[in-house]
Amino acid sequence: MLDRRLAALDDAVAAMAQTRDFGKHLKLRLVLDSLRRVLVAPGGCAAVQARAAALEDAGLFLGTDWASPEILVPALSGNSLHSADADTVLMEAASGLRLLAVATGDYEHPRISAEDAHQFLSQVLAMNLELLFTPPSEAERTTQGRTAQLIRDLVGHIGAQVGYGSVLDRLVEEIWRILRQRPIQVDGVQDMITRIAVYRGDPDVDLGSAGQGVDRLITSLFGTTEACREDPGLEVYRSRLEAMDAGGLQYEAAGFARAMHDTGLVSPYHAELLRFLIEEGDFLIAEALGLSSTGRDCLLRFHDLVHRLITEAVHPQTAQSVYGLALLLDRGILYEPAVAPALWRQLGLVLSPHAQERLATAFGPVPAPPARLLAGVLSVLGLPLGVGQGDNPTCQSARALSMWSYNDPDYLLQVLVWAARDDEITMHFEGQPISSRDSAGGVATTLPTDLDPVSLLVVPHLDRIYAEMGRRCADRPGDPHRWVNPEFHGWWSGRGFRINVDVGTGLLTDLDEFLRHFYASYHPAYNGDQPVIHPQPAGVAVTDSGARYVGWHAITILRAGPDPQDVMRVYFYNPNNDSGQDWGDGVVVSTAGHGERFGEGSLPFDQFASRLYIYHYDPFERGDPDAVPAEELDRVLGYIQRSWGADRLPAGALQAARGPSGGPEPQ
Repeated sequence: MLDRRLAALDDAVAAMAQTRDFGKHLKLRLVLDSLRRVLVAPGGCAAVQARAAALEDAGLFLGTDWASPEILVPALSGNSLHSADADTVLMEAASGLRLLAVATGDYEHPRISAEDAHQFLSQVLAMNLELLFTPPSEAERTTQGRTAQLIRDLVGHIGAQVGYGSVLDRLVEEIWRILRQRPIQVDGVQDMITRIAVYRGDPDVDLGSAGQGVDRLITSLFGTTEACREDPGLEVYRSRLEAMDAGGLQYEAAGFARAMHDTGLVSPYHAELLRFLIEEGDFLIAEALGLSSTGRDCLLRFHDLVHRLITEAVHPQTAQSVYGLALLLDRGILYEPAVAPALWRQLGLVLSPHAQERLATAFGPVPAPPARLLAGVLSVLGLPLGVGQGDNPTCQSARALSMWSYNDPDYLLQVLVWAARDDEITMHFEGQPISSRDSAGGVATTLPTDLDPVSLLVVPHLDRIYAEMGRRCADRPGDPHRWVNPEFHGWWSGRGFRINVDVGTGLLTDLDEFLRHFYASYHPAYNGDQPVIHPQPAGVAVTDSGARYVGWHAITILRAGPDPQDVMRVYFYNPNNDSGQDWGDGVVVSTAGHGERFGEGSLPFDQFASRLYIYHYDPFERGDPDAVPAEELDRVLGYIQRSWGADRLPAGALQAARGPSGGPEPQ
């Protein structure tokens, strides 16, 4: 049977190969149909792997993202495998088998090495471990039919050749990389750890060198202390707590606190312990939260408030709020006059029916929506840089929530009350009110669902308001961010504004002035060693790992300074859930190891400047633009020319930017 199907596939591939490029799409249907029949047959994956070069040479990937394997993203590959569109799955399968042929040395590809192909497949496997060990769910069978089993055969075939040990190594490494950024939403990470806990008992799974890291992750959720080592269940654990003396409880509290601050993850047992300790005294609560001296002072000063927050917000289902509460107390923001009263108001807030429905739909009915929202408040106030935009084009709104939590927490709490109680937020643009209820749509075409509880309620309103502010200055010359950002984000946003892109043509303009003033505003060597006082909104031109332009993106500049290796860096907040990105040409955003605090991304100053296209500054605090050396600007210009600026530089722009003395061309 397989032989006949392979013969049909070979004929279809030969016909496509003989067709000129403009007509290859006419042959695609026959190739895909033949490919599907081969892949669902036993031995089909190996047969397609052997034909990988022929498939690519024939033009199967022509005109698609799969034509450039060196820029493919493992996470998107997993999404394609789960697609309800069978053709997408088939194309992804063919691409994966092509990379497997490259990784095993059977296909020497001109654009990707065997090592890179192996690493890519390891990441794909690491992100799709459930396909290795679990049968198709009912939902998969309904939406994908026989394709659901096809992708499991595919992943199993790839795993058998790439090796499962490397899969788990990569998975554990990826989990720790994500956790070092301290995101608020960790459901995906917890799911991966749960799967690993199940897989660890499988004798066919080799943990390899990942064993120790795996144990730390698993115990952080399921067996953090001796009293819950075997994951006995919450009822049994509660009974054990009731039998402990003060010394035993302190030992439990300290164990959970260490694990929480080590990983950023909170066990449901930790939440149960904290609820139990309300009756035992603030010393043990402070131990369980792992508080600093500032946090302990806040706990004692605001004793009643903290106890109410624990009672109402901390449940096994909202265990992550424990970490948010600990960091909130350590930040000392309860000493700001308006924050404690605002939290008391939040405790008694009556949510609108719409808000309750949104929360219950996204997170379930237990605990009740008010408790779920309060838990989200603790997380957002404790981890301002952990706010993420989810799979939504709402980076401006996520940035605003993060900035308010970081810089103006009582305003964030006020905005949340308007959204949760009134289903409306009103902000002002140049003295004129803008209502989210009356505004037209924003950049998001559907209501987001993959956000934390606070963002879930607030972001749709902010999205509409931000878009309306843009519409109100659409007829003004230049970029609307000049006027919108300070009105939207807050008074501390610098009123000085620079952009290096001509809005009408999209071409780069005034590069020398743009870069010199950026250095003079933010680089300590040229701005009188003035630190960044308030977070500042900025915009970057995001590029892919091939240094090709992807799109504009909103970020926050947090600070600039030397890293432990004495390299001057810009530290910034990126709302896209994962700051660690490869922007091509050696520009790789770091999230740890270069002096980053939790939630920050960083780049060397010149690399950051090369992706910057908008920034705000205080026009009354000017540094010394003329002191920036030409060789520094040359490096930045080289990065720009080799990436997103390649098609945006007008004739002679690079020479004009360097000045009459010129300079070496970027290599």
